[in-house]
Amino acid sequence: MDHESDAPARSRVRQATTFAKRALGIDARSPHPSVAETLHGDETEAPALNAREVRQLHGIRLFGATGAVLMAVGALGAGAQPVLQNPVQGLRLLGLPARTGSSTLTMAMTGTVMVVLAWLLLGRFAVGSMRGGRAPRQLSRSQLDRTLLLWVIPLTLAPPMFSRDVYSYLAQSEIAARGLDPYAIGPADALGVDHVLTRTVPTIWRGTPAPYGPLFLWMGKGITWLTGENIVAGIFLHRLLALAGVALIVWALPRLARRCGVSSVSALWLGAANPLVLFHLVAGIHNEALMLGLMLAGVELALRAVESTQPIRGRILLLLVAGAALIALSSTIKIPSLLALGFVGMALARRWGANLKALVSAALLLGAVTVVVTIFVSGASGLGMGWTQTLSTATEVRSWMSIPTLLGLGTGLAGVLLGLGDHTTAVLSLTRPIASIVAAFVAIRMLIAVLVGRIHPVGGLGVSLGAIVLLFPVVQPWYLLWAVIPLAAWATRPVFRLPAIAFSSVVCVILMPNGAEYEPFMIVQAAIATVVVSILLIFLTRNRLPWRRQPGAPVRADPPGAYADSP
Repeated sequence: MDHESDAPARSRVRQATTFAKRALGIDARSPHPSVAETLHGDETEAPALNAREVRQLHGIRLFGATGAVLMAVGALGAGAQPVLQNPVQGLRLLGLPARTGSSTLTMAMTGTVMVVLAWLLLGRFAVGSMRGGRAPRQLSRSQLDRTLLLWVIPLTLAPPMFSRDVYSYLAQSEIAARGLDPYAIGPADALGVDHVLTRTVPTIWRGTPAPYGPLFLWMGKGITWLTGENIVAGIFLHRLLALAGVALIVWALPRLARRCGVSSVSALWLGAANPLVLFHLVAGIHNEALMLGLMLAGVELALRAVESTQPIRGRILLLLVAGAALIALSSTIKIPSLLALGFVGMALARRWGANLKALVSAALLLGAVTVVVTIFVSGASGLGMGWTQTLSTATEVRSWMSIPTLLGLGTGLAGVLLGLGDHTTAVLSLTRPIASIVAAFVAIRMLIAVLVGRIHPVGGLGVSLGAIVLLFPVVQPWYLLWAVIPLAAWATRPVFRLPAIAFSSVVCVILMPNGAEYEPFMIVQAAIATVVVSILLIFLTRNRLPWRRQPGAPVRADPPGAYADSP
């Protein structure tokens, strides 16, 4: 009788255990497709373009470069120009765009659309069609590199666009250079509201402390030491830092793609040549460029050691430590990149046996590297550990791109319309913690999947960062790159690429180039003119550029990836 009475309890325990294993991705007998199966498939490099396609490529390259030049010229009047020390103000020719607001806005918006269209056309020679397999021929790495460089150069010379964050960088660096604590005091209080650097900072951030890590402000102190209060020189040096980050992305991404069995050209096209990179990391000068560049370079070096056939000692151990150190350095710019160290650790633990001892050993080694790097940067910079107390500064903004914030805002608006009152703040206090729990669960599940060998570390990192970005309380357009760039090296299925391409394109063309707002009538006028000009350009180039897939063009299918074979 006792055995019979215990049977239901044992059955419930088995059911609960099975459910937990499947939820965490441990149970290999799950009937549902795995994340790797859904998102990843191996992708080989294709033969070179033929003569006709090379001519079309040159046309695409010129089309995008023309758009980038239009953006740069339009930015002279429609960009995020400084309030003071505007170098073109008062000049007869270069100052003209600032006096013709609607025209320069139209010029900048038209250039933006042209670059996005050129990128989409370039995709035909990078990933082919999203339906029915890949194109039989593909542009080479050198052709893509030259195209990317040609599009980047005009934006490098342009004023800041799409964001005014660089002015916050300058002000916070000046605070640190004066020996004050940028993590305790904002630009208005530290420098004064009439200071030349404070005047250019967006009003919402004038009273808030710096949300960035000590490495970035340490470099900012160096820029301040070189440029003083010269805004233009400071902008130029910060853009050089952003370009260094983009260069690291271009170096690491194709290597990670080959490690994942993905075409390096496809990965670079979707990752490094993405308009979000051009517009927000290069033109917008966001420090995500350096964060992502260091993180990806660190992951590549670390995985080079972990996946080596040689024992992890000597040179291989130094490679692992160097990779971990770069990831730790990236986290002292912005903390989310530290997640990459967890996936490197899981890959290392899997190599060492995927048991508890291996987990502890990997955690101790990589944790020690992280602690040493963080303490060194925090101490040597003179900024201390105060940066850990300001990580939530950005949550003051209510972003419609954040799923929990959008739910909260929508529910609050519905309450107002129904006469129930505005309960937005109360709803946000529920949706944001729940979203954080969900994001943490996804990250834990991906970490376990890497440990048991069901997903590549790069794929697990990209999926986890994607969950964090979408469920983060605040999402800015360039935050999407946290996930898109790593996933570009691993995820090849249309279920990822189509939304990533569509969202990147749409977000890039709907944002105003000045990083703020315009009068509605100016936006409507510029939008109508942009649409008309874009349609006219497509009509004029209909026989020169591959706007439509050539009828009867063959396609090439790729085999499924090794990780996608796992149930």
